[in-house]
Amino acid sequence: MTAITWSGPDTTHPARTASRRSMDAVCRGAKAEWVALFAEDGVVEDPVGVSMFDPTGAGHRGRAAIGAFWDLAIANVERFEFVMRDSFAAGDEVANVGTITAFLSGGSRVDTEGVFVYRVDATGLIVSMRAFWEAERAMATLRQA
Repeated sequence: MTAITWSGPDTTHPARTASRRSMDAVCRGAKAEWVALFAEDGVVEDPVGVSMFDPTGAGHRGRAAIGAFWDLAIANVERFEFVMRDSFAAGDEVANVGTITAFLSGGSRVDTEGVFVYRVDATGLIVSMRAFWEAERAMATLRQA
């Protein structure tokens, strides 16, 4: 299976393009490239609100904090697969609907279904990435690959 399966519209939109670049960098393990996709004061909320990745619920703001989020939530995953079933672009944002599968060490995997919203600035840098998903639902899918 390819790392990214895209079933949404392929029309060019700056936020959609940035979201796809983000997924691609994650799949390739390209931390520096991924962090560089964000504006200097960009914010990542993944998931939105208080979570195991964000105990305050304030999000990870600025490139240093976004890089630290990578180290906490992305770096320890062996492989990612993105299946985006749809994508809705409006204004300077896009909302992608789909499933992210994380393959973990020891042969287990977990599916995270959600809505992944990206907002970009005039230069195409991501100013906000907000992921709406429920940890309990994701953990219920934990299984051996």
